[in-house]
Amino acid sequence: MEVASSSSSSPHSIRLCHVRNSGFRDSRNFSSSSPPPPTPPLVPFCVYKAGVHSGHSLYRRSILRSSSNFSSKCFFHHSKKQIPALQHHPSRKVKFNRPYYYDNLYSQNRYYKYTVRRCELAEFGNSGAALPLAAHEVLAKVRGVCFYAVTAIAAIILFQLMLVAHPFVFLLDRYQRKAQHFIAKIWSTLTVAPFVRIEVQGLENLPPPDTPAVYVSNHQSFLDIYTLLTLGRSFKFISKTSIFLYPIIGWAMYLLGTIPLKRMDSRSQLECFKRCMDLIKKGASVFFFPEGTRSRDGKLGDFKKGAFSVAAKTRVPVVPMTLIGTGKIMPAGHEGIVNSGSVKVVIHKPIEGSDAETLCNEAKSTIAKVLNCQG
Repeated sequence: MEVASSSSSSPHSIRLCHVRNSGFRDSRNFSSSSPPPPTPPLVPFCVYKAGVHSGHSLYRRSILRSSSNFSSKCFFHHSKKQIPALQHHPSRKVKFNRPYYYDNLYSQNRYYKYTVRRCELAEFGNSGAALPLAAHEVLAKVRGVCFYAVTAIAAIILFQLMLVAHPFVFLLDRYQRKAQHFIAKIWSTLTVAPFVRIEVQGLENLPPPDTPAVYVSNHQSFLDIYTLLTLGRSFKFISKTSIFLYPIIGWAMYLLGTIPLKRMDSRSQLECFKRCMDLIKKGASVFFFPEGTRSRDGKLGDFKKGAFSVAAKTRVPVVPMTLIGTGKIMPAGHEGIVNSGSVKVVIHKPIEGSDAETLCNEAKSTIAKVLNCQG
């Protein structure tokens, strides 16, 4: 009888131990010329999962004993005296889900010959599974809680100022809404300053405040919005319609004149395109993330041509900007943590032209060049 162990390379996989009859000696029943009995199929007799052994065993104690170290080792054991005297005698025929079969009646010329083999995978189990979180991970979570607490308190207070100022802004500065953007700059600065240091390079490349333009940038994190608002420019973001339903934040976006967009709705995209062109003609600026969504690996994705079509049709300059470090501080998909670090904003020289394809390629290569240098 042979006991075999099958396992996978995964440290948390289930290990099935099997038993197989390897023949027995019986001089009374079998001759040397007669063929040996057929080998029954390999059937499981125990389960070894995540370090816990369950099931039946050929010994009174478990064959698969635990190991103090996780080194890979195998041992073989041959014996004919360690089969215990069991109380019941099942048939030799292996039935479905029967753990093993045996014959307790063995004598001098008839006994089982079996081999026990044990194999352990090197480094079985995850040694760090039960370890507590690292100190920097705990600190990042604490910083994340504090970050959102600060932004919520600041938003509640400053939103009241936006409500008071909105009637005057709507009548006197309906399109640019500089007063509302100044309040948004205060809000973003109060939120980011305690946690992140922002460095801005190329401020001289910004067009005059009253000059409409199309701003484009790479998109790595939720922190990008906070960073861009600290620049104090009154450009209109494009955002999903669902975010406008958020209390305080969504309402403030409405007061700022943020442009709603349904991503999978072609009709909404056409309306967004028309509204951007209308705002530019009225003297306002718009801001686009040409990638469409946040990059999860920090690499620059493909640019959509919508922003550059708006710039080409309205003949306004395209201002490329590169954001560096936001993805490491607040990674996409992990907005609940805030790591320590600094953010760098690189403002490039404006690009002008009447061909959307050319503007798109030039803006992408300008942003990618700086990202590759930093990477």
